[in-house]
Amino acid sequence: MQNKLHIKKGDTVVVNTGESKDQQGRVLEVYRKTQRALVEGVNMISKHTKPDAQNPQGGIVKKEAPIHISNLMLIDPASGEPTRIGRRYNDNNKLVRYSKKSGEEIK
Repeated sequence: MQNKLHIKKGDTVVVNTGESKDQQGRVLEVYRKTQRALVEGVNMISKHTKPDAQNPQGGIVKKEAPIHISNLMLIDPASGEPTRIGRRYNDNNKLVRYSKKSGEEIK
């Protein structure tokens, strides 16, 4: 079994370090096996493509590359600032994520 990750698909995150530092984006996909995430508009690469039915011209296409989740921090929905994540049980005995900065539950 693989460990739970602190981010999920649809979360808004900010990049801590690297070439895309301080960029924000929405998580499009999470790869649990490699502990990487695809973030909208972050870590852009140039991919050279051959002509095909969808792209008859071919050429260079800009697209997002996965980035390691250790380089991402969740944006707290309440304050809009980066925050660390904790887990606790809510009133219904369900395990939920919460913001360590504001203490609020993250939906």
